Amino acid sequence: MKKKLFKITLPIFAIIILVLSACSSNSGNANSASSGEGNGAADSFPEKNIDGIIMWGEGGATDIIARTLAPIVEDEIDGSLVMQNKAGAAGAIATQDVYDRPADGHTLLFGAENPNLYQVLDISDRSYQEDFVPISVIANSYAGIIVKEDSPFETIEDLVDFALNKPNDLIFGTTGEGGLPNVVLAMLQNELGSEFKTVPYDGEGPVTTALLGGEVDVTSVTVSAAQDYVESGDFRMLAVVNNEPIDALPDVPAITDAYPEINKYLPWGPFQAVFAHKDTPADVVEKLSESFQAAIETDEFKATLANLGMEYMNISGQEAMDYVDQNRSTAAWMLYEAGETVKSPEEFDIPKVAE
Repeated sequence: MKKKLFKITLPIFAIIILVLSACSSNSGNANSASSGEGNGAADSFPEKNIDGIIMWGEGGATDIIARTLAPIVEDEIDGSLVMQNKAGAAGAIATQDVYDRPADGHTLLFGAENPNLYQVLDISDRSYQEDFVPISVIANSYAGIIVKEDSPFETIEDLVDFALNKPNDLIFGTTGEGGLPNVVLAMLQNELGSEFKTVPYDGEGPVTTALLGGEVDVTSVTVSAAQDYVESGDFRMLAVVNNEPIDALPDVPAITDAYPEINKYLPWGPFQAVFAHKDTPADVVEKLSESFQAAIETDEFKATLANLGMEYMNISGQEAMDYVDQNRSTAAWMLYEAGETVKSPEEFDIPKVAE
């Protein structure tokens, strides 16, 4: 009887082992997919509209670049990009939204440099380095320090001297913690000792409108966001935050002409980029990167960048991440040394850029 039972149970046991092995294999494949490894997902991508989440409001450099590029990318990827502005918390609302969506490549973050400072400013736990993968760093730009055309300040020295003699009398419009104006203010404070009262707005569009309406005395935005106002005579750009004048506005002096000590922070500036969730399948990331690269490479889009005073980059992969890392190191340590951060860059293993 025992021998007969053994003969019956042995085949059943073998079947169970085969079933368990198959389940284990399927589980391993699922884990590979969730870790972002290529799994053929790009063959049918995109399966629906791609949501492009813009981390700033309408009218700023990020918005202009994103909406100009989107229709060109649509032609390359044979899909639709639905663009949405989600401003707030220096872009952290949009960043968290993209992070919370499925990691399938159908939600992209059109962002700037701001998430590089979220951790040291304790705005958000999100970071490009830990939570996202670059599809493309599209271009970089320069910050310009601007006032209204009827402002009494004719030069950057006029502005700084007034701020030194009357600390906090002037209102400097910002785009919130971690925004470009805050980094420029940290430069001025660290090296020149100037102090301003600050008022935050939800992006470059709103802050330039505030300057136009006389709500603030001065602000700093990307050259692309200010260029039309400067050329129309509404604004005066006192300096570009660079170590030499730029082609888009050759008559505007570099800030180092007046204050060479700021050169140690340069090159630094805002950038425009597209990111996906870190767990997006690798083959989808590759397909997206190739589509964006082709779109950015077109003469039509290159002309847009030139007109906006932006420098063409069009880099992806590790080269893009290295660039983002260098930008983070410069800005994080600059704000930390100005006493503007909640936490030290060292807590997040952010290296200090050698002077």
